[in-house]
Amino acid sequence: MLGAGMAGLLAARVLAGAYEQVTIVERDTAPGPGRARRGVPQGRHAHMLLPRGQEILHGLFPGLESELVEAGAVVADPRTEHRFTLGGHALRRVPRSDRVVQASRPLLEGAVRDRVRALDGVAFADGCDAVGLVAPDPRRVTGVRIMRRVPGSAEEELPADLVVDATGRSGRTRLWLESLGHDPAPREEIKVGVAYASRPVRLPLGSPPDKAVVVGPGPGRPRGMALIAIEGDRHLLTLAGLDRGHRPPTDPEGFLDYMAGMAPPDVAEAVRAAEPLGEIATHRYPSDLRHRYERLRRFPAGLLVTGDALCSFNPIYAQGMTVACLEAQVLARTLDTAGAGARGLTRRYFREVGKALDDPWRMAVAADLSMPEVPGRRGAIVRLLNAYVGRVQAAAARDPEIAGRLMRVIGLLDPPSTLMRPSVLAAACAVRRSADPSPHATPRPETPSAQEVRG
Repeated sequence: MLGAGMAGLLAARVLAGAYEQVTIVERDTAPGPGRARRGVPQGRHAHMLLPRGQEILHGLFPGLESELVEAGAVVADPRTEHRFTLGGHALRRVPRSDRVVQASRPLLEGAVRDRVRALDGVAFADGCDAVGLVAPDPRRVTGVRIMRRVPGSAEEELPADLVVDATGRSGRTRLWLESLGHDPAPREEIKVGVAYASRPVRLPLGSPPDKAVVVGPGPGRPRGMALIAIEGDRHLLTLAGLDRGHRPPTDPEGFLDYMAGMAPPDVAEAVRAAEPLGEIATHRYPSDLRHRYERLRRFPAGLLVTGDALCSFNPIYAQGMTVACLEAQVLARTLDTAGAGARGLTRRYFREVGKALDDPWRMAVAADLSMPEVPGRRGAIVRLLNAYVGRVQAAAARDPEIAGRLMRVIGLLDPPSTLMRPSVLAAACAVRRSADPSPHATPRPETPSAQEVRG
């Protein structure tokens, strides 16, 4: 296993049930409690595990939720404590939704790392770079070449029945395959050029009760923000905008002014009165990138790819960790069906994981292309779908049932096709074309029906 980020840890958890020994090669050394790894620059920014990811994660690690809460993670009820503004529309509160557990990336990843480290047969090789594959025959990978990050180190060969690349966007599988004589893997890329700036804060007493406030970007306003309650009685404020004239400032006053231009007024007032708890951290994300290994006619046995090394999404949509969970789930199914040593394991995995990636990839790309500032070809279907999604968002600002259906799709619980059901279609078509969005409206909590009160 190459890489000890979330994708690598989740894959290692699955592999530990199928292989006697799993070695996780990681260039970083494990950070201290609550600290972001150097190799995860986005670790200092707001993260949300979508509902589908939460389901899978807690299925892989029973009891993890309780451990996170005991460590300080925040339990939130989206029905009353989450506020979303999408496409300029403040969505109604969702009447029926499960509780969520919110934590910083370091706390979540650290808890998962501790669980994986405790598994039988799992070993960590920290402070090591993966520098190449071992493949005497281009048709099969039999290990990986590593080099320890200490002066005077020499290359070592680490034999393996299966190598999994989870080294992130910098993963070199594509180059390694070409060096073995394989065709270049097709890839798709949308250059979004998003810049992030984040700061932890402590809100004053009497602040709005929301534990998550999210304002998404939209056409003509390629900016977004998230204010997420996390452990330590803190909120993590992340601002995002396209590099093309919308990059969030990093000076304290400019940072707050940028936030105030998007946030609901009560939230902006609370943040301005908040206590800063650290410096402003920055991160830049150049492009959505998907490697289509499933389209290669030849691919060596004994090699798989997962996480951002396979498909990397604009972080503003909070899909990354949840997609890593989906990929781990596909890996588990593939191993159950094909067996750890089966010849068809590689091809079956890439075929199935490609299907799992299709919906989140299309959703992210369509959302990015809805902003005129993002370069890219917009066919008639993309334009039509984005216009329809805008109407669904407007309907979700009025109807809690529509908001619930939309949030299930965003949470990757339901496929996007469910938004074409007659009830949603009728609500979207009923939206007046000239209706102005109300980005600063505060959706009121829904009153439970008698049936819901009875349970």
